[in-house]
Amino acid sequence: MLNRSFHLEIRTPEQLIYEGDVTSVYAPGVEGNFQILAGHIPFLTALDVGEIRVRESETPQLMATSGGVFEVLRTGVTVLVETAEWASEIDIERAESARDRAQAQLAANAPDLNRPRAEAALARAQNRIKVASNL
Repeated sequence: MLNRSFHLEIRTPEQLIYEGDVTSVYAPGVEGNFQILAGHIPFLTALDVGEIRVRESETPQLMATSGGVFEVLRTGVTVLVETAEWASEIDIERAESARDRAQAQLAANAPDLNRPRAEAALARAQNRIKVASNL
């Protein structure tokens, strides 16, 4: 079987997280998860909180992300995300603490609670825990 690859860049506003040639990338689209292989038609989509899987060889590298934009061009794929963290770099205790804080805020339901912000924080923390646990 021919092992075709394509160029992938993953960037946050602060830094280049990944750049290299890959055989596939799996991402959390706002309308569902999807996978890109070499030769895919160009398209642009928004990303949701979730897991990005980058495959250079047999074993994929996992990354937690909190949403962004995914663009496929004939020259390669560019992923612009708000945050990105490799599974191996996630501090699970910190993520669990963030999850617990968000759950406590939502349970307290204070009148000044910014519910969408607390729900987003909870989703990010749960995602980081899930991605780190998939190692």
